[in-house]
Amino acid sequence: MDKVYESPAAALADLDDGASIAVSGFGQSAGAPVSLLAALRERSSRELCLVANGLPPGADPIVEGGRVRHLIVSFTARSGRSSATDQLLSTGAMTFELVPQGTLVERLRAGGAGLGAIFTPTGLNTPIAEGKEVRCFDGKPYLLEPAIRVDYAFITAHRADRLGNVEFRGANRHLAPSFAKAARVAIVEVDEIVEAGELPPERIDLPGIFVARVVRKTVANTLPKYGLHRRPADIAREYNGKPGRTRLQIAEQAADLLPEPSYVNLGLGIPSHLSSFVEDRDIILQGENGILGYGEIVDDDELYPDVFNASGVSVTPRPGISYFDSVTSFEMIRSGRVDVVVLGAYQVDAEGSVANWAVPGMTGGGIGGAMDLVASGGTVMVLMEHRGSNGEPKLVQRCAFPLTGKACVDIVVTDLAVFRRRDGVLAIDSVAPGFTAEEVWALTEMDVPAAGVRNGAGGM
Repeated sequence: MDKVYESPAAALADLDDGASIAVSGFGQSAGAPVSLLAALRERSSRELCLVANGLPPGADPIVEGGRVRHLIVSFTARSGRSSATDQLLSTGAMTFELVPQGTLVERLRAGGAGLGAIFTPTGLNTPIAEGKEVRCFDGKPYLLEPAIRVDYAFITAHRADRLGNVEFRGANRHLAPSFAKAARVAIVEVDEIVEAGELPPERIDLPGIFVARVVRKTVANTLPKYGLHRRPADIAREYNGKPGRTRLQIAEQAADLLPEPSYVNLGLGIPSHLSSFVEDRDIILQGENGILGYGEIVDDDELYPDVFNASGVSVTPRPGISYFDSVTSFEMIRSGRVDVVVLGAYQVDAEGSVANWAVPGMTGGGIGGAMDLVASGGTVMVLMEHRGSNGEPKLVQRCAFPLTGKACVDIVVTDLAVFRRRDGVLAIDSVAPGFTAEEVWALTEMDVPAAGVRNGAGGM
């Protein structure tokens, strides 16, 4: 049962028009199957349905060529990056379904497990729930989400043997196992192909029964890891002629509020910097890409190959680190085992509702794992600058943008203040040096609660 093909092109020889393809990868490009995407670009297959967390830049020529009819993704757009996808979606030339990351991976897992659907708490009270069946179990509401099955899956791994047994490396398994299991034909591109028996059984992360074809990588992954316009983390925004906290200082302030011991999930943007401020504390960081126990961000991407956070940014492995797939990661999240989730946001309102995946004028957006995280039952902390780059308010009386979660935020840390939700409303807990509570409220477009300001941020 030799599953090795001579080339990516040979492995795709029967991929016809109308095929559905699950394309693995995380962040901008981590784990992107670049060799298989390059082979797909050379084919004439059209009317494709692509399923992905977010399409890596390597898929852009396929989309730009008008060869894709439908997307099922967690990200149709990413901050700082624009592409032909945006234009095609806005004109209706290509349709899409936006799915929370944990729901996406679970729907694919269900498809691979021979199940018809799942029920999930993720997305309740948001646009994702519109038109979907809601059913209660043990007094709690859940959304019905159908399983996803695909014709092909493109995944990447470190090694595979000729029987199709696969070994991943570090955090680079993420969505790949569930994508492979949901596919009629799962194709894996690897750094190395070995003979059957050369992979130790305990290091086989995906059994060969789920893999149809194996090819050696022919294209290096040189795709960009980050968005085009990453904000400097050490430059403060000014208010009333005075500097607030920098993005790094926001993260440092937030780190001081974390309880010990605790498991903490860090989101994209400012929250990702928090990992640089918990090294000596009894805090274990978790990422929805499938990593538990990582440390600070490192600039050298080659120092720790395949060790990265949910932003796709390279990080240090701490003693006791573990890696797993995204199904396991979201089991940790939805089961309430993650104590604190730290997110960025576009808006937070007075009752603690949060919007962080879409703004007016955007077609689709970037949900990622945020909806799963705010529905987890853990403490929800939002880190953001007090006002946007154009001076627009981010703390508002009621969110005008599509909700990520309703009345779920417990703490907000901005460059001007720390807010806590008490008795159903946000109130100032402490202010940044050089500012007063009155100044902060004047820059905040929500009603001032009777609680006013409480001195001292304290812990949770």
